Amino acid sequence: MSMFKIFDTAASGMSAQSLRLNLVASNMANVDAVSSSQEETYRARQPVFKAMLNQLNPDDPAVGVRMQGVLESEAPLQMEYAPNHPMANDDGYIFRPNVNMVEEMANMISASRSYQSNVEVINAAKQLMSATLRMGE
Repeated sequence: MSMFKIFDTAASGMSAQSLRLNLVASNMANVDAVSSSQEETYRARQPVFKAMLNQLNPDDPAVGVRMQGVLESEAPLQMEYAPNHPMANDDGYIFRPNVNMVEEMANMISASRSYQSNVEVINAAKQLMSATLRMGE
């Protein structure tokens, strides 16, 4: 196994966590969005990740991660009776997203820590490679 694969693996993790942070930011930005129908209402989105396997040698472990897709939450939307709201439907209801801010904050902290851990893996690998090169001096 090449020592440089460490950088590729950590970089794929950083890329995945960056995409996860973007989805969290989108969910948080739309927490107060209002709609007049369930079909048009924003729904919380979560990433789905998949391990990238070594195509050349199936016996090798995973060599990274990538985002396979995005799932919309199936949690019920918040229906609120607000007959004076300009977005109210004919029955006087508005619909709010199913975004849970506590979950989003936890996802944000988890994603940023995972990103930071991958950065530390890259820095440790750089230091070890540099120390190995200095051994020959």
